[in-house]
Amino acid sequence: MADKIIIFSGKQYSGKDTAAKILLEELPDYKRCAMGDIIKLEYGRQHNLSYEEIEKNKSQYRAGLIELGNWGRAQSPDYWLEKIIATDGKIMVTDVRVQHEYDVFKNAGAISIRVEASRDVRAKRGDLVGEDDITEVGLDHITDWDYVIDNNSSYEEFKLKVLELKKYL
Repeated sequence: MADKIIIFSGKQYSGKDTAAKILLEELPDYKRCAMGDIIKLEYGRQHNLSYEEIEKNKSQYRAGLIELGNWGRAQSPDYWLEKIIATDGKIMVTDVRVQHEYDVFKNAGAISIRVEASRDVRAKRGDLVGEDDITEVGLDHITDWDYVIDNNSSYEEFKLKVLELKKYL
């Protein structure tokens, strides 16, 4: 079971992956695990492929990854979440998007971090798509985040805010 779990949430282009990367550089005993990573790792194990090979040729393996992901969820809605929680060591989950995922991780003792950025700022960082999708708005009502980081300024200012969290983690 994971010794410690940190989860990140935020809308597209808010900076949640960037926040995790900054912390991962400072906390080398943690490993990154996005929700899709656990499926890729299992697919790789089953097909004798490295994670890097799957990432490099994602389109080639996409159908199999989707099939495996669906198979796991058919076993249990929590199948992949439980796999992540069962990971040894300290982990950062970079893309918690819906209430159920949030609840499962919080019940496992996760520290929750929400990265906030205005729509205008996010739109300057990339093309916003599916803005009304549950994966974008599903956690907007949550008010009990352990930490909320504002990312409406420069990278340097954001990095300082993220690094400030290190002493609490």
